[in-house]
Amino acid sequence: MWLRVHARATTRDGYLERLQDAGIEATTDDDLADAIRLAASLPVQQLPGFDDGVVSVQDGAAQRVADALSPKPNARVLDACAAPGGKSAHLAERDPSLRITALDIDPRRVRRMQDTFARLKLGIDARAADATQPQAWWDGAAFDAILLDAPCTASGIVRRHPDVRWLRRADDVAALARIQAEMLQALWPLLAPGGRLLYATCSVFKAEGQQQIDAFLQRVGPSAAVLQKQSPGHLLPSRDNPAQGAHGRSPALQDGFFYALIRKT
Repeated sequence: MWLRVHARATTRDGYLERLQDAGIEATTDDDLADAIRLAASLPVQQLPGFDDGVVSVQDGAAQRVADALSPKPNARVLDACAAPGGKSAHLAERDPSLRITALDIDPRRVRRMQDTFARLKLGIDARAADATQPQAWWDGAAFDAILLDAPCTASGIVRRHPDVRWLRRADDVAALARIQAEMLQALWPLLAPGGRLLYATCSVFKAEGQQQIDAFLQRVGPSAAVLQKQSPGHLLPSRDNPAQGAHGRSPALQDGFFYALIRKT
């Protein structure tokens, strides 16, 4: 079980001491500045300071978004598929100057996000909207950074949710890949020149990861978009995806994700 420490509420080492004082065994990861990994899962009510917004539950792989996107102070940021809100919250915890809009198409999930943001004392604009229909909600002001954590097969979280494999059909990958492509095309015009879009899926399938991004870059052309060298790529190895990047070495500890950081030239 992974935790994310609220960077403006306490330090990671300080919270680690609180866990130790409470008799909860935990360790840290040098690659994840705000993360703590518990030796065993436990109810959130038993976490010191949870109700006060000091800590949240978030997998280590998901916490890499804040480092990968790394918006500049005062940036206008869009989290296009934000629920349950952990990635938006992590960005805001690190930098309160960010102007973050967090979208989700399901109003019930938006209400849960709003409750989370209230617990963490974060001023994030959470709203119910369809990211593929920006004409219905976008005010015309370009975003400096966009996070697209796109709908996917969730093949990367089978470790924690083994029922995922039984809930998918053979044609789901192709259907979801079409949705991902639509979302990329719809959101790209909303990004300011020089801005960066971080595409993410909790999938280990290349059709939802590297192949999706390769196709997108071909569509927009090299004069419009550049894949940044610090893009982590596929974070976990499998028979379909050999380990790529610096973070492919810990498959037993974190969920499977694909990240690609694209700059608008």
